[in-house]
Amino acid sequence: MADSILDQLMGQLGGGALQQMSQSLGADETTTRKGLGAALPVLISALQRNAAQPEGAEALGRALERDHDGGILDDLGGFLQSPQSGNGAGILGHVLGDRRGTVEQGLAKSTGLDLSKMGGLLEMAAPLVMGALGKKRREGGLDSGGLTDLLGGEQEAVRRREPEATDLLTSLLDQDGDGSIMDDITGKLGKGLLDRFLGGR
Repeated sequence: MADSILDQLMGQLGGGALQQMSQSLGADETTTRKGLGAALPVLISALQRNAAQPEGAEALGRALERDHDGGILDDLGGFLQSPQSGNGAGILGHVLGDRRGTVEQGLAKSTGLDLSKMGGLLEMAAPLVMGALGKKRREGGLDSGGLTDLLGGEQEAVRRREPEATDLLTSLLDQDGDGSIMDDITGKLGKGLLDRFLGGR
């Protein structure tokens, strides 16, 4: 079975790449890795939701074809030296919309990464997720329906790895901005779910 996008990215974002990201953020590597373990499944979940409707899948497919062929992963060091080149803020605007602030707050509290640094981490992670997704789309020759199926499988892979954490992260994506679930998210994710989700990496 082919590795999931999450597994591929967590594998590729180790060692020197993790060090580079940490230095760019001004955070230690342990906290940065924990932040990635939270940010990546949130982004995958958000993309899966966006692609659940035909028009969303078609729009995502066009964006991948136009701007995200996976080449970013072939020059990861170059991207991390100039992460603004990936237009992470623009991607997050499309993927998270007005939920971005709520997502950042919840993930910052649950991982211990400063709020401003979590925003920067998400902006670095978003182009990488899109690149990995675009590469799978290109290699598989996927149309919009195939893309929807692919993201459904990716979401299921995340859920199998850590179902309780995934449910909480999905709830975070559903936030309407009132913060009513924040204490629950912070308490449960802060007690090691994300550490287990990372699988000791």
